[in-house]
Amino acid sequence: MVGSSHEAMHRIFQKDPALLTRALQQVLRIPFPEPHDFAAMNIDLTEIEPIERRVDTLLRAETDEGTYLLVVESQGKPDERKRGSWPYYLSYLYEKYRCEPVLIVVTQNSATARWAAEPIHLGVRGCPSLTVRPFVLGPDNVPVIAKASEAEQDPALAVLSAMTHGRGPHVAGILESLVAALKTLDADTPAVFVQFVDSCLADTQAQQMWRDLMTAMQYFWRHPLAEQVREEGRVEKGAEMTLNILRWRGIEVADHVRERVESCTDLDQLTTWSQRAVHATTADDLFTGE
Repeated sequence: MVGSSHEAMHRIFQKDPALLTRALQQVLRIPFPEPHDFAAMNIDLTEIEPIERRVDTLLRAETDEGTYLLVVESQGKPDERKRGSWPYYLSYLYEKYRCEPVLIVVTQNSATARWAAEPIHLGVRGCPSLTVRPFVLGPDNVPVIAKASEAEQDPALAVLSAMTHGRGPHVAGILESLVAALKTLDADTPAVFVQFVDSCLADTQAQQMWRDLMTAMQYFWRHPLAEQVREEGRVEKGAEMTLNILRWRGIEVADHVRERVESCTDLDQLTTWSQRAVHATTADDLFTGE
């Protein structure tokens, strides 16, 4: 099970490495050449000296224009130490592999995105010996994918949308659309995406909504994270989950609906109601056909 946002991001880019180059091309409009091969590389940049340096994700992209090294950093907040680390990473990688390194920073925070996008100049002011210009993916340039049809066209980009907009006002729609898209994929891919999104949602309410949505979809019950949620109290959790989904979708819950849901002890019935809650337009839609 993925244990951190860094590890989770490494897993998702391993699963779909082309997501990085598509983001550069489609989101940042950078004329990055189309890769015809990818290879995961050792992320350990530690030298013989006892100074350990590791990037979050490192991939090699083979293109007709040559080999590129994609260096991906997940950044939660500004960290001035990175103004020294990032140039070191790029210089070290170029010296070691003689390939062009490309620095990509991913963040959920607009202020952090602006900070990370600032060029790093080393040397004489106005005439630097080295300039590093990070490419930044954040809430201001990654598209908000809040429609199921859009998410189904590119589930991996929808995952990136959930990651970068996890604190924004559209998070409910983004997560609902992503769930619909994951249901169209093969049996193995969603397991990686599900845990990746869970580990990257820093907002506790958004994370709980994601877990509720997963639990509502019976498909996800076989994955470790959903299993953990299930064990927290099946019936009680089922009622709470159903009402939470309605509330997070902005649907008013009348007293008679709340009382009926909270008094239900049938887990199968609660599961049905939670699934209906994902698409309901009113709270009474839970009981349609009954």
